[in-house]
Amino acid sequence: MAVPVRDMEVEVSEKDGVASWRGTLFKYGEELKKTSRIAGPMVAVSVLQYLLQVISVVMVGHVNQLTLAGVAIATSMTNVTGFSLLSGLVGGLETLCGQAYGARQYDKVGVYTCSAIISLLLVCIPVCVFWIFIDKFLILIGQDHSISHEARKYAIWVIPALFSSAILKPVVRYLQSQSLTRPLLASSFVVLCFHVPLCWALIFKFKLGTVGAALAFSMSNWLYLILLVLYVKYSASCETTRISFTSEAFLVIGQFFRFAVPSAVMVCLKWWSLEVLVLLSGLLHNPKLETSVLTICLTISTLHFTLPYGIGAAASTRVSNELGAGNPQAARVAVWTVISLAAVEAVIVSTTLFFCRNILGYAYSNDQAIVSYIAVMTPLICLSVITDSIQAVISAVVLGFTKHMNAKGLWIGIVVGSIIQSTVLFLITSFTNWQKQATKASVRMSKVGSAVENEEESTRNEDV
Repeated sequence: MAVPVRDMEVEVSEKDGVASWRGTLFKYGEELKKTSRIAGPMVAVSVLQYLLQVISVVMVGHVNQLTLAGVAIATSMTNVTGFSLLSGLVGGLETLCGQAYGARQYDKVGVYTCSAIISLLLVCIPVCVFWIFIDKFLILIGQDHSISHEARKYAIWVIPALFSSAILKPVVRYLQSQSLTRPLLASSFVVLCFHVPLCWALIFKFKLGTVGAALAFSMSNWLYLILLVLYVKYSASCETTRISFTSEAFLVIGQFFRFAVPSAVMVCLKWWSLEVLVLLSGLLHNPKLETSVLTICLTISTLHFTLPYGIGAAASTRVSNELGAGNPQAARVAVWTVISLAAVEAVIVSTTLFFCRNILGYAYSNDQAIVSYIAVMTPLICLSVITDSIQAVISAVVLGFTKHMNAKGLWIGIVVGSIIQSTVLFLITSFTNWQKQATKASVRMSKVGSAVENEEESTRNEDV
């Protein structure tokens, strides 16, 4: 008996559909493996790096409220005016190094890294001048005098960490773009093991308090930098992309800033809005309590942010490598894979925090008032975790001051802004033309190669 043609077509169509579905699932499974191999170590690296700052805050929190408030304000200001700026600017290196490595133009990876180091070191000079006079600025905007003077102590002694970060952050991106995450993980672990006893000794044994916390952070940062530089210098894995300071690094400074400035604006607006909340809390009733609570909430939230940040670092590496290699579809798969990972991670973390809300505060302070306040704030922290801790300061100011909701109102502002920005970013990602991005990456690498070749030709002609 003959099988109707229509039935045969339906059967073939169903088989094609199943094959297509399996093929898609296989692609995402393979991408998940690739992403996880980078994301796992990078998440650990992000957590270990941030723990350096968290440990300092936790230890000074057991000294007294004034010390905690001073370090909180200082950490907020140094993040706003220094570290966030460096973190934002170095984001341009993720694009350039990742695409150069994906396009197999290995020499450019080292050139871009040198350019970033030079640029960030120059940015540090005006920043450290501001930090020296930071107490006057804090008093000018209405902060408590005793807290402002305590903040100045921390800011001055953390200046060495600023200059080490100007070199460290580009080196980390240099290794990350090549998926060399193991040295980052090993170095981070060694530094954390060094930092904990050092911080304890300087704060409690030598009674240095605020200065001890800042000094320990600076020394640990420099140790981390030294370990990574030694790896880059002597490892065979970095042989083809070795960092060396040449005239080419100065030629691409302009191109670096074209990517770095938009990245800095994006990172700084998000980071500044978080840190401004700490400054605003200093203007609330009972500023020592409100500032301490807001700082602990931000510490918890930012500690969580290291998890999606590590996953995002893997995504950045995968996407830029694939775009540089001219594979737009693979880049798209990487994006949606990492979004799924981040969603699962956020649900797990927020649920855990909620069930630990009554004991969470004891990790940061023995003050019962602070511990109880943290328990009240935890449900809001859980919401901000889900929306990735992005907020609008205007909403925070309105709720925090005109509605008399204090720290709780400020954090509601975080959640409101987070929802808005997360929605916008999701829509942008959904409608991105990945083929166009791959083409632009290819053109970008070609232009840089031509510029360097022209400069070398010009130099040879001058020598003749």
